[in-house]
Amino acid sequence: MSMTKAQLVEGLAKNCKLSKKAVNDVLNEMAAMAYKEVKRNGEFIVPGIGKLVRVQRKARTGRNPATGAQIRIPAKNVVRFRVAKAVKDAVV
Repeated sequence: MSMTKAQLVEGLAKNCKLSKKAVNDVLNEMAAMAYKEVKRNGEFIVPGIGKLVRVQRKARTGRNPATGAQIRIPAKNVVRFRVAKAVKDAVV
C-alpha cells in the first residue's frame, strides 16, 4: 500500500520537527512551482529524486475498443517523470 499525503506530511513533520501545517504548505507550494516550471521550461528537477519532463508525443493510429475501427490519435504534449540514477541504485 502506498503512502498517502497525510502520512507523508506527518512523517516529514515528525522527522524535521516542524508543524504539519508548515510541511503541508511546503508540499503544496512545491507542487505549484513544479506545474509552473514544467509549463514554462519543460522540466522541473527534484534533487536526489528525479525530474518532471514535458515530452511531445507523436501522432499515431489506435483502435476503438468497442468497434475495432482504426482511429487517428493526434500529437500532444505529455508529462513524464524520470527517476534519478541515485534512486534506481538505492531501490533496485
